[in-house]
Amino acid sequence: MTRGDEYVRDADRALAETYEEPMSIAEYVDRLFESPTIGSHAPKYLLEAIEAAGTRTVVEEGEEKRRYRFFDDPYNDGEHAILGNTEVLNGFVDDLRSIAAGRAKDEKIVWFEGPTATGKSELKRCLVNGLREYSKTPEGRRYTVEWNVNTVDADSRGLSYGGDATAGDDENWYESPVQAHPLSVFPPAVREELLEALDDEGHVPTRIEARLDPFSREAYDFLEERYRRQGTDELFSAITNERHVRVKNYVVDVGQGVGVLHSEDDGSPKERLVGSWMHGMLQELDSRGRKNPQAFSYDGVLSQGNGVLTIVEDAAQHADLLQKLLNVPDEQSVKLDKGIGMDIDTQLVIISNPDLEAQLNQHADRNGMDPLKALKRRLDKHEFGYLTNCSLEAELIHRELTNETTIWELRTEGELRDRVREPVVVPIKDGEGTIRRREFAPHAIEAAALYAVVTRLDEEDLPNGLDLVDKALIFDQGYLQEGDTRRRKDEFDFAETSHDGEHGIPVTYTRDTLAELLQTDRDRHHPELAVEDVIMPRDVLNEMASGLADAPVFSTGERSEFENRVVPVKNYVFDRQEGDVVEAIMHDKRVDEETVAEYVEHVYAWETDEALYNDRGEQIDPDPLKMKLFEVEHLGRFDEEAYEGNLPRESVHQFRREKVITTLNRHAWEHRDEDFSVADVDLTAIPIIRAVLESHDWDDVRRTFEDFDPRQWDDPPSGTETERVKAETIEAMIDLFGYSTASAELTSRHVMGQVSYRWD
Repeated sequence: MTRGDEYVRDADRALAETYEEPMSIAEYVDRLFESPTIGSHAPKYLLEAIEAAGTRTVVEEGEEKRRYRFFDDPYNDGEHAILGNTEVLNGFVDDLRSIAAGRAKDEKIVWFEGPTATGKSELKRCLVNGLREYSKTPEGRRYTVEWNVNTVDADSRGLSYGGDATAGDDENWYESPVQAHPLSVFPPAVREELLEALDDEGHVPTRIEARLDPFSREAYDFLEERYRRQGTDELFSAITNERHVRVKNYVVDVGQGVGVLHSEDDGSPKERLVGSWMHGMLQELDSRGRKNPQAFSYDGVLSQGNGVLTIVEDAAQHADLLQKLLNVPDEQSVKLDKGIGMDIDTQLVIISNPDLEAQLNQHADRNGMDPLKALKRRLDKHEFGYLTNCSLEAELIHRELTNETTIWELRTEGELRDRVREPVVVPIKDGEGTIRRREFAPHAIEAAALYAVVTRLDEEDLPNGLDLVDKALIFDQGYLQEGDTRRRKDEFDFAETSHDGEHGIPVTYTRDTLAELLQTDRDRHHPELAVEDVIMPRDVLNEMASGLADAPVFSTGERSEFENRVVPVKNYVFDRQEGDVVEAIMHDKRVDEETVAEYVEHVYAWETDEALYNDRGEQIDPDPLKMKLFEVEHLGRFDEEAYEGNLPRESVHQFRREKVITTLNRHAWEHRDEDFSVADVDLTAIPIIRAVLESHDWDDVRRTFEDFDPRQWDDPPSGTETERVKAETIEAMIDLFGYSTASAELTSRHVMGQVSYRWD
């Protein structure tokens, strides 16, 4: 079998798993009782599609939140994932639950509003992708009806306008053009009884109240009249015989179950909502002179979205249409013509920029005489905002620069930090057609993300002693590390009514700035390394700040405000680069976890007067010398004067109690059994211990390398300790943090240039 044959076989299998053979009404009802979700009404179906994808836990604005994976676009490998705005999306799902159950909000039109580049367009694509793929699953199958009236007898006039011996052939079957629900074929009383028997306690009950669509009603009425005239006793059975009516599944997509009205779509309100008469086709059905529903296009947004979802995109362009939608959620009905109505079962969603709200409020000063008051009452607004999590913004920038769309689901905080700070290499073609690899150095993307987030945060509610970078860090990780102390978000008094995420630098500006940097040659040179192809964090921040003046999307006030916020971001990013260099210098000098664990065990036993046991099971006392050596040599917190011999003075006593013992997970210790080991406790939960495991400072460097001189870093003399330390540091930066040789050289030079001023 060739590779081409394999792909064709896979495609055959995919289609075979998606589509089913048509079935009778009775067979559909049997299947419905086996799998009730296949008959859900529109808002319930959308809710079930969202819930079927599952949930995950995220941290946004410093708090853990449950996020529905549906909005990560899982079926499409995250291509149109909505990053952030989890609370807004959860509010939407909560509303769907109320709407589906018919509780209070079922007359509402869901409205998503937000500034440009906040994920509103991604929402539309994510909804379409998710519903399409859910409809391919067994529990998400979607069904409608199709009709054949040619099979009444050989000479019957029917929907195909003529009959023949091949009346049962597929070309004579006509599908409902608006995805009519199969249960709409049943008389209302029977349908209600069926639905009562269908739903289990504890579930949102299925509500199918729509009558047959006009197209299907023509077929039904024609069949009913013929069989009634023939004196048929079991009239419904005759009408719905599988020769005339059958149930078929369809894959939900734009145009079939999902209607999308774009900003550029035009026509009269009726044409945009339900469709138009096709002039030139049969205009009259019979002597009553009524227009023929078969000659209707059914290409309006409500017709296409009947059964699942209707989206009005860029709703400010269709403000005139919104008032026409007022009664649709209430009455669930629209009109094709004065004499022909059509029932609608769809979830209405409109999407807009903030300019729609300005239009809706144009008469607000008229109080009770506002002509748009009824419309505004119907709209249930959910506001998208700019991302206020640095890690999410970094992920979004990654997506803009590369083709990587997979959602970052990282198990630990350390993995997320590493991902945010990592370099990004982008191949570009220069004017001569040569491919060059440009590197955004480690922390460059992080710098862009952090600066964008800082411009979006409200500084009015900053607690004393904090700046906007601190607030950004709290929002991103849920806490702020201040020396040995970790303060959680709930310890800070941030205002509930802050304006975080309402304005700031959009990701489109960041993307365009970074794209420009990729094409810009830098005036830096090195005899051996391609440093001109490296884009440093300071390059990114300088370009983002300087470009504000020429960007038309910012007001004069915003430009001034955003320019003033770049300095603390530069300082933070430099601290991160400095940390990389120090850790690279000291990477062979790290304290191993076994040594740290031994110290923690001895301190705990010392505090609680408990005995320890050695490897031979012998009982031993806590060793004061081991604890002293760890605190002096590894922690660097005390000197000999803090001890009387090996016994600690009060300052050491206080340190051990406050910084080690009180931050331990006491539950883990108090419930340990004979098999318990320190490995059962997360040592990084103790801030001071985490600092020992993960970080060093320049005092450690000075103590360890007595002849090291940062002023010699750029071109260290041969045979010196500085030359050896530099070579090992560059190698460690590459191995530990993903630097290239060129970016490690530039970063370490930048750091040493600053450190050399304060070395003495």
